[in-house]
Amino acid sequence: MKILNLPIELPQDACCKARPDQSADLTAYLLDPMAETASRLRPAVVICPGGGYTRLSEREDQPVAMEYLAAGFQVFSLHYSVAPDVFPRALMELALAVRLIRLNSAKWHVDPEKIVVSGFSAGGHLACCLGVFYNRDFLCGPLKTSPEQIRPDGLLLCYPVITSGPFCHPGSIESLLGPDAQDQEKRRLVSLELQAGAHTPPTFLWHTCTDQTVPVENSLLFADALRSHGVSLEMHLYPRGRHGLSLATHEVEGGDGRYYEPRCQGWIGLAKSWIRNLGRENAQ
Repeated sequence: MKILNLPIELPQDACCKARPDQSADLTAYLLDPMAETASRLRPAVVICPGGGYTRLSEREDQPVAMEYLAAGFQVFSLHYSVAPDVFPRALMELALAVRLIRLNSAKWHVDPEKIVVSGFSAGGHLACCLGVFYNRDFLCGPLKTSPEQIRPDGLLLCYPVITSGPFCHPGSIESLLGPDAQDQEKRRLVSLELQAGAHTPPTFLWHTCTDQTVPVENSLLFADALRSHGVSLEMHLYPRGRHGLSLATHEVEGGDGRYYEPRCQGWIGLAKSWIRNLGRENAQ
């Protein structure tokens, strides 16, 4: 296995500038090919940890990456820019990360048609942003790229922030938009249930019904939008569990065990199966 740390740098003439002390990077966990399966290409998962667009959660980073790695996927963890950097900087960084993976797919033994972006909480909002905005001029133009290069093949969203409406997580939206947090046009732009369309990639969603931080309505609103546009969707709702569960195992339970929730641990197995089967529905 190889571990690479790759800088993610925006073009100098991109519309948003980073703070001098802030830069994005992509950690790549790459399995070496085995002699018997040397030509096999692997799915890739790009992880976007949560943290309300103010920080990045360690519990939603490497522990999750190791689960996907053990399943035989190539895994990439994006450490993206957070407040006071504002939209669309982190989105541009994720787009460049996906393009980098696709351009190096042969070298890294990645299936270029199975690149999934996965995010937790605010990281779910970021992953979802790429799924709805990959074909927009405000993204492709400054990055000098095409939609085909940055389009994710699937969205894997874990208790995601989606809406800026009545069920929003105020802190995430305020950190994402900064001084423009009360600009209604920009709030509508980043309310992603309003941006979904037939172009949105197949999506896997999970949430808990007792999430008091990011209400389950965030996932329900996005699921309803996807259904209305005929987008392939798999969704799992769990009856209980607090926000930020990650894997919900002892590994990520937190100092007081509050993130340990056995009934929610099955989501990762379901997600792995969903990734393996990506594209088969369209092929049938």
